Amino acid sequence: MWRALVFIGLLALAAYGAVWLADRPGDVLITYGGYRVQTTVAVALILTVGTAFLLALLWAAVGFLLNLPSRWNYASRARRRARGFSAVSRGMVAVGAGDPIAARRAANEAERLLGREPLTLLLKAQAAQVSGNREAAETAFQHMADHGETRVLGLRGLFVEARRRGDLAAARSYAQEAARIAPTVNWANEAVLEAQCAEGDWRGALAIVDRRASIGLLDKATAKRERAVLLTADALARADRDESGALASALDAVKYAPDLVPAAALAGKLLARRGDLRRAAKIIETAWKATPHPDLASVYINFRAGDSAQDRLKRAETLAKLSSWDPEARLALVRMAIEAQDFDKARHTLEPLLADRPTMRACLMMADLEQAEHGATGRVREWLARASRAPRDAAWVAEGYVSDRWMPTSPVSGRLDAFAWQTPPDLLAEHPAMPAVVDDVIADLDDKGEKRPEPVLTAREAEPPEAAVPIPSAEITPAGPEAAPSAGAPALSRDSGAVQAEEVGVFPTKAARKGNGAAAEGETETGHEPKPVVFPVEHAPDDPGPTAAPRRDESKPSRFRLFGI
Repeated sequence: MWRALVFIGLLALAAYGAVWLADRPGDVLITYGGYRVQTTVAVALILTVGTAFLLALLWAAVGFLLNLPSRWNYASRARRRARGFSAVSRGMVAVGAGDPIAARRAANEAERLLGREPLTLLLKAQAAQVSGNREAAETAFQHMADHGETRVLGLRGLFVEARRRGDLAAARSYAQEAARIAPTVNWANEAVLEAQCAEGDWRGALAIVDRRASIGLLDKATAKRERAVLLTADALARADRDESGALASALDAVKYAPDLVPAAALAGKLLARRGDLRRAAKIIETAWKATPHPDLASVYINFRAGDSAQDRLKRAETLAKLSSWDPEARLALVRMAIEAQDFDKARHTLEPLLADRPTMRACLMMADLEQAEHGATGRVREWLARASRAPRDAAWVAEGYVSDRWMPTSPVSGRLDAFAWQTPPDLLAEHPAMPAVVDDVIADLDDKGEKRPEPVLTAREAEPPEAAVPIPSAEITPAGPEAAPSAGAPALSRDSGAVQAEEVGVFPTKAARKGNGAAAEGETETGHEPKPVVFPVEHAPDDPGPTAAPRRDESKPSRFRLFGI
C-alpha cells in the first residue's frame, strides 16, 4: 500500500516538473573545441539523465565482473557449510539413537566440511563416547577446552571422563577451573562441593554454599538446610578436640534447621555438660516434636549423670506427652521403667506396640522386660526368636544404604543431606526356608524317588534356633502322664502339651527314615503310605509352659540385659 502511494507521488512530481519545463521554454548552448551544440532545456535534461543511467549500468557490469570469483567462492562455502551442518544433524541423531558407526561417519564428514567448529568437536566427542573410545573423546574435549567459546563445555567433558576412569584429583581440578571461569555453572559448584565434603573440608564447603546462594543457584530453604548440615558435620568433627567450637557450630546449625536431629542432639549434649539445662531442654524438645528420635531421647533423659531412675522416668514421660505417645517415646519410657523396676508400667506402655506386628526393637525390649522381671525363661527366647523375623525399625537411610548413625553425605553418590530417618524396605517379609522345610517333611508322601534340592539359607537363617528342643529320632517316651498316641491317632493340641514336629522344627532325617527297618519298607512297597509322625514333647525344664504361672526367684531379679536398646 505504501509503495503504491510513493510511486503515485513520484509520478505526480515528474508530471509537475514536465509541465513546469513546458511552460518555461529556453535554450542550452554548449561550445567546446570549435564545436557548438544548441538545444532546448527539456532535451538537455533528458540527455543528462540518460547518460547517467548508462554510466551506472557500465559501473555495475564492471563491478560484477570484478567480484565474480569471490561470489563463486562464497556460494561454494555456503553449500559446503550447509552440507556440514546437515552432517552434524545426522550425527546428533545417530548419537541419540546409539548408532556408533553412523555417528563416527557423520562426525568425520562434519569435520571435513566445517573444520574445528564447536558443534563438530562436540559431535566428535559424543561419537567417541558412544563408540567407547575414551581417548578420542578426551582429545576432542581437550580441543574444546583450548577454545574460548567452548572452554566450559570441554572442561565438563574432561570432568566426566576423569570421574569415569576414577581420577578424582583431575576431576576436581577441572571442576574448579570451570567454577572459576563461569561461577554460575551449577555442575562445577556441585562437584567442588562434593569434593570438599569428601575431604572433610566443611568450612570450604560452607563457603561454596554461600556463594551459590548469593548468585541465585539455591533457594533460601535449600541454602539454610545445607548450611545446617555442613555446620553439624563440622561440629561432630570438632566435638572431641574443640568443644567450644563444636558447640558454636551446633548452635548455628540449630538456628538454620531446628528439626535436624544430629545438630539438636549434639547441641543439647554439649549444653548439658556446661550446666545450661534449660536451653538444652528447649532445643531437644523442639527437635523431638518434629522428629522423635532415640538420640534425642537419650540426651534428654540423661541430662544429669547423678539422677535417679525415677527422675529419668519422669523425663521420659515428658517426652511421651510432647510427641503424643510416639513409638519412640514408648520405647524410651519402657526402658526407663525397666531400670526403675516398674514392670507393670513397662508392660502397659509397651502393649500397643505388640498388638499388630511388633518391630525388632519392640520384641527385644519385651525380651529385656521378661529377663529383668522373671530371669532367663522360655518367654525370653520366644521374644528373641520373634525379633529375628520382626519388621525393621526406622534407621538412617540414603539411596538404599542403611546406617545406624547419621552422616552428612551419602556414601553411595556423595550427595549432601541424603540421609533421612525412615523405615528401611522389608526384604524378608516371610521366612524363605519354611516351605522347603515342610516339603522335606512330607517328602515320603509325594516324592517317588526324586531328589529334592536342599533349601538355601542365609547366614542368619542357618543358625539353629535357641528354643529348639533336641529329640531322639529312634524312640520317644512322653515324660508326662499322658501316653504317646498311636500311629492313627489325631495330632494333639497345644493345650495338651503335645507339639507337632512341624511346629517344633525337629524332624527325623532321611537316613533315620531309611534305617527304621524292613517293616516300614514293606509297607511302602505294598502301597501303604506312611503318615506324619507326631511327637508329644514336654516343655523345657526352665520353661513355665503356656499355662504354668511364672516362677519368681526369691532373690533380687537380675538386671542383666541381653540386648540393650
